[in-house]
Amino acid sequence: MLFMIMVKATAESDAGEMPDEELLDAMQRFHEELYEAGMLMEATGLQTSAAGWRIRYDGERQEFIEGPFDEPNRVIAGYTIIRADSREQALEWTRRFPNPASGKGRGEIEVRRLMEVQDELPSDAPALFRQMDVDFR
Repeated sequence: MLFMIMVKATAESDAGEMPDEELLDAMQRFHEELYEAGMLMEATGLQTSAAGWRIRYDGERQEFIEGPFDEPNRVIAGYTIIRADSREQALEWTRRFPNPASGKGRGEIEVRRLMEVQDELPSDAPALFRQMDVDFR
C-alpha cells in the first residue's frame, strides 16, 4: 500500500522561510529511518504558493488564480510517499513524523492512500497510462 504524507504549509513556510536546523535534522533522521526500513518511495518540498497557480472550474468555465494564496494551511509545503504493509503500519510511522512547524509551533500533516493499479477503478486509465509509459501506481 502506498501512502502520501502531505505537509501543510504555515504562514512562515509559504513566505519562503526555511525550517530551522533542528527541524531539518529531525526530518532527515525520520526519512533515513524510512529508507532503512525499505518504506521510503519519494520525498520533496515544494516551492511557495507564490510560484504556483490554481485553475478553478465551474462547468466549462475556467478561472486562473495566481499565487500566493491567502490560506497557507490549505497549501501543501512538501510530501513523502511511503510503502507500508498495512494502514496500521503507515499510521505508526506517520505518528513519528516530526512537527513540520519550526520552533514547535502548530504544524499539520495529512495522510492519504494512493490509488494503485490493483484497486478497482471504473475506467481503462491504468492500462492507458502503462501504454504511455507513465507511472500509474
